[in-house]
Amino acid sequence: MQETQNINERPVSAPLDAALDEPRLVTETGLTARIAHLADPILLQLGFRLVRVRLLQQNGQILQIMAERADGTITIEDCEEISQALSPELDVADAITNEYRLEISSPGVDRPLVRVSDFARAIDHEVRLELTLPIENGRKRFRGLIKAIEGQGHQALLTLERTDARSDEEKCVVVPLRDLDEAKLMLTDALIRQSLRAGKIQQATQEDLPAKEDERPRRGPGRFRGAAGGKSKPLTPAGVQTKFKKGGAPLKPRVPNPEGE
Repeated sequence: MQETQNINERPVSAPLDAALDEPRLVTETGLTARIAHLADPILLQLGFRLVRVRLLQQNGQILQIMAERADGTITIEDCEEISQALSPELDVADAITNEYRLEISSPGVDRPLVRVSDFARAIDHEVRLELTLPIENGRKRFRGLIKAIEGQGHQALLTLERTDARSDEEKCVVVPLRDLDEAKLMLTDALIRQSLRAGKIQQATQEDLPAKEDERPRRGPGRFRGAAGGKSKPLTPAGVQTKFKKGGAPLKPRVPNPEGE
C-alpha cells in the first residue's frame, strides 16, 4: 500500500460553527461503505470528520479518503496524523485485497457538499446537484446558486436559484435534501476569491500564534515541524507523499513536485 497526503486547496469560506459528529446526507455503498465505517470513528477520535471515501483507478488503485475539521479546514500535518492512524487499521481489516495507494485529502475548493453545514457555508455560491428521486417538476438534476438552507439533517430544505432553467421553467426551486444523491460546488471566480480570502485570514491567524517551546520529540512524518516555530505548513495543491508497499515497512517521506509526481 502507498500513502498520499493531499491538500487540494484552502477551505471555501470562513469557519462556521458545526458539530463534529454532524451526520452526512450522502453515504457510500459496498466496499467504500465498509472502509467509511472503519475510518469514521478513528477520525472523530482525532478531531476530524469524514467527507467522502472513493476507490479510484489512476495509475493503479487509489483509496481516497477526504476529511476535514468541523470548521472545514485541514493542514498537511493533519493529513499525516490521519494517515498514521488509519494505515494500520486498514492493513488489519484487509478490505482491499489488491495493492493500492492511500490518499488522505482535503475536500478542495470545488468540494462535495455532504452535510447541511456544507450548504450553509456555500450560500450564494453555485452548485451542481443530483437527487435520487425527481421533485414535482420531474427533474433530478439542478445547477444554481444556493440561496437558503432550512432545517437539520435529512429534513433540511435547500432553496436554489437555478442557472440552468429554461425560459418556461421556474427559476427558484426548493429541494429536499433527504433525496440528495450528489452535490458539488462549481469552480467560479467568486468561489476562488472567497477561498483566497479565507486562506489569508487563516495564515494571518497562524502567524499571530505564539511559537511552541519545549515540544516533546515526535516520531514519524511531521516530527521536524517544531523547527518552523510551531506553525502549520501552508495548504498546497500537492501535499506530502509517503510511499510503502502493502504489508512492508514505510519508506522515507518525500515532497512531490507541483504536478504531484
